[in-house]
Amino acid sequence: MQGRDGGESGELTLTKGGNGCLIDKMESLDAAAVALVRAGDRDAFRPIVERYSEMLFRLAYRITGNEADAEEVVQETFLRAYRKLNSFDGRSSVSTWLFRIATNCSLDLLDRRKTQPQLLTSDPEHDAEPPEERVASEQPNPERMAYSAEMQGNIRSALESLTAVERTAFVLRHVEGRSVDEIASALNVRAGAARHSIFRAVEKMRKCLAPTVKAVV
Repeated sequence: MQGRDGGESGELTLTKGGNGCLIDKMESLDAAAVALVRAGDRDAFRPIVERYSEMLFRLAYRITGNEADAEEVVQETFLRAYRKLNSFDGRSSVSTWLFRIATNCSLDLLDRRKTQPQLLTSDPEHDAEPPEERVASEQPNPERMAYSAEMQGNIRSALESLTAVERTAFVLRHVEGRSVDEIASALNVRAGAARHSIFRAVEKMRKCLAPTVKAVV
């Protein structure tokens, strides 16, 4: 893997879709904030921090599996971004630039610690389960509760069996819904290498979860 420096080359591109007007407005606000910071107004960076802190925290949390680590990643992401703001030339949006830096910071943190993160299987602030599914499962029977606990434990073990890069690739693909090209850009590798990391992660997950899945077929 090439060095991860948070540079802008090969940045991600967001799909605007039906929210094109809103995204265009956000990008305009970001561009204006960047211009003000470069002109010497340090406070102009604050709206960018407020706008993207939650998004970056969720990404970092899913990669590191630890709230304290995620907070550290978010802080380091904004620090790197602020220091490198003069190198940002607007070829991509600020949000995609921050996304890549946060991914790199998460991997750097895992590299430094050389430990597998402890998985937390839900979002830190609230349960990500859709409301309608919560209503349907308000009073699960003991058998269902036991199976759910077992499955969560197996998923945790499966994710912890992945390398840092495999885990990141898996999260970006199957949780964040990013494309292979976006993942390659975030990891600073070729698309083929990113695709291979995703494939290895999925194969390891399948192998770890196979006994549980077969038991209920």
